[in-house]
Amino acid sequence: MDPVLQSFLQRTMVLVPAYNEEASISRLLADVRRHLPGAAVVVVDDGSADRTAEMARAAGARVLRLPCNLGVGPAVQTGFRFAIEAGFDYLIRLDGDGQHPPAEALKLIAAMRAQPTDLVVGTRYGEGSTYRGNWFRRVVLKGLALFISVICRKWITDPTSGFWLVTRPLLQCFSLHYPSDYPEAEAIALLRRQGFSLEEVPVAFKPRQAGESSIRAWGTVLFAAKVFLALFVDRLRAVDRRGSAAFIKKGGRVS
Repeated sequence: MDPVLQSFLQRTMVLVPAYNEEASISRLLADVRRHLPGAAVVVVDDGSADRTAEMARAAGARVLRLPCNLGVGPAVQTGFRFAIEAGFDYLIRLDGDGQHPPAEALKLIAAMRAQPTDLVVGTRYGEGSTYRGNWFRRVVLKGLALFISVICRKWITDPTSGFWLVTRPLLQCFSLHYPSDYPEAEAIALLRRQGFSLEEVPVAFKPRQAGESSIRAWGTVLFAAKVFLALFVDRLRAVDRRGSAAFIKKGGRVS
């Protein structure tokens, strides 16, 4: 392995938020060990009613168990805070359903090494993409992407992707403020307001390995409407200086 990549992975935590993913978690964690050797692996079990936590431990992951199902936002924020306390410089977020191939995370790392930024997002769209999805969902999400691109003043193709590579300063920001429910789109708007940067890299997503998505047909419209409203309300809030890029990168203490 490239010594520089090896050093990078030793400073990286892989975060897997999971809820009732016993059918896919073992295979996912085996792929993480194979393609991201040396990285610490933490599974945040969001109150699962199945054997997700047990199987994650058996696969060698550190497991943080939430007392009940709090939702993806609090689960991810729990992982962010753990990464800060444990001293990691980078965090790779992978969904527990197996849609984010660990091998594709190497593309995010390569982009970060070539052009450092605060967040690299793996997008389903772009050159080499194999993502299809149903036409109705694609139309709704493209409208959401356009809206977020306008308010962020940066072209963003996949605001709902949770396939992320995050740097420590942005983790510190998100330790203070991180949206609940379906947080990725709101988090992108938040980080831009706080002065952080991001880039997208086309990656190949896999179909969900087991279970069903929590967002279906008309649920996509309701989800988008909720995000539009949340983004509008967010525009009315003042920027939190403690969580701004300028404050954190100058050594400001986040507590």
